[in-house]
Amino acid sequence: MDEIRIGVFVCHCGTNIAGFVDVASIEEYVKTLPHVVFTQRNLYTCSETGLLAIKNGIKENNLNRVIVAACTPRTHEPLFRGICSEMGLNPYFFEFVNIREQCSWVHQKEKEKATSKARDLVRMGVARAALLEPLEKFQIDVEPSTLIIGGGISGMSAASVLANQGFHVIIVEKDTELGGQLRNLHRLYPGDMDSQKMLSIREEILKNPKIEVHISSKIKNIDGYIGNFDITVLKGEKEIKFGVGTIIVATGTDVLKPKGLYNYDGKKVITQKELELLFKENQFNSKNIVMIQCVGSRNEERPYCSSICCMTAMKNARVIKEKNPDAEVFILNRDIYTSGTYQEEFYREARKMGVIFTRYNESKLPQVTEDSVIYYNESLKEDVEIKYDLVVLSTPLVTYHEESKKLSKMLKVPLDEFGFFLEAHVKLRPVDFSNDGIFVCGTCKWPANVPESISQGYAAASRVTRIISKDTFTVEGATAWIDQEKCIACEICLKKCPYKAITRDEEDRVIVRTVLCKCCGVCSTTCPEHAIDIRHYKDNQVESQITALLEEGEWIE
Repeated sequence: MDEIRIGVFVCHCGTNIAGFVDVASIEEYVKTLPHVVFTQRNLYTCSETGLLAIKNGIKENNLNRVIVAACTPRTHEPLFRGICSEMGLNPYFFEFVNIREQCSWVHQKEKEKATSKARDLVRMGVARAALLEPLEKFQIDVEPSTLIIGGGISGMSAASVLANQGFHVIIVEKDTELGGQLRNLHRLYPGDMDSQKMLSIREEILKNPKIEVHISSKIKNIDGYIGNFDITVLKGEKEIKFGVGTIIVATGTDVLKPKGLYNYDGKKVITQKELELLFKENQFNSKNIVMIQCVGSRNEERPYCSSICCMTAMKNARVIKEKNPDAEVFILNRDIYTSGTYQEEFYREARKMGVIFTRYNESKLPQVTEDSVIYYNESLKEDVEIKYDLVVLSTPLVTYHEESKKLSKMLKVPLDEFGFFLEAHVKLRPVDFSNDGIFVCGTCKWPANVPESISQGYAAASRVTRIISKDTFTVEGATAWIDQEKCIACEICLKKCPYKAITRDEEDRVIVRTVLCKCCGVCSTTCPEHAIDIRHYKDNQVESQITALLEEGEWIE
């Protein structure tokens, strides 16, 4: 076995780390640790200068293990692994020690203890690095096509981008036509565009030879993995089967029907969606209109803000004032949400047009009678009565909950407590799922307006392109591994694996489908025979960190 030669690079991260941790003392301490032959401090290790320092350190000191003590591996580990590979070092001989999020940022007022904890973390990293083993990533073939589940504006936007790049796209839509909720809209804010102009994308989709559309269809089954998904679609009584390389979920949402709220009847008391249909059919003729915001949302059942209701109410109020400047439009609200300067300007223009905004108290909700709305005015400290001939309720976007649950189980992706799909990371991977090759866009992940939905569709298409533009895809080498001599085939791991990565082979042995494995460790921790190892996180590697911590637990009280 070659001599273990570890190089440790400690990052200042500007003042993010150095402002709360004595980085110089960390560097001196690391020199005393076993197998460490080289140490260096850098202002920003992820900068070009810092990366060059790592390259030179590997070359000049014959390093065969590299440790960077800096920030989160979530953002920079691929970068540093790439540098190791470039210098001929197996990328799995790289170890990341987080002394920013796990140390300096959470101990900003205790510099001495933060420094002591940083020493412990680095010592643990060195102990683990000494036991790291080389691993190899592997390649899988990729089918250069994409399934888009949902034919709303976000799904169509993604399809258009992909097809125009020459990729085969299959859209599966449950309704009888494409368009989603956009079909129900009259005008779009903030530019007051006619929704029908936006819907012209449907004709492009239907004429594009690269796009295959299945309307009145539902997903029956999904199997496989990134690059090789097997899809079964139910179209009436007919089953259609095909393979794709990637999947985009764009199933959209519905608008809450406020049954039992504010005397809703669909005639004199309607929703914003129903109001827009009146506009489209040229059947609107009311003169005294009261709009009530936050109906069915921001309460115990649905504590979230639907984010589009305020702008929708303002947009429709402006349409009314344009049709009849003498019409009276009141918007009763708890507060008004305008995102960005252009929405704020939209709000100001609505007020200039004569739309009246007045607040109600959530503890004293407005009362809708046969011909008037009564609400408590906080400024006047008394009830105010407004006569109406139409009440319009602003209700939130809600998910197709049961359908989403079925689809989430097929795709093995999570939902939040309200039935919206959960992305892998809200900032770092906003349109990715944790399962490789599956992406999400539009309102099925959270309420969004039309421009936002289109942007998300483009983003999802961009993420798909990086996969299906290549013949193969590189899969992570750190996965679970089953020792067949120890395995008793109890199948506990099959039931516990959240990614369904464990199955039986032709010989009836329990095996890991490595392409699906995310190295979460659930199988290893629940195996009664200790027959499962997690490559790159083996028991001896984790135990070495625990032992190293207990040697000098200075920061533990």
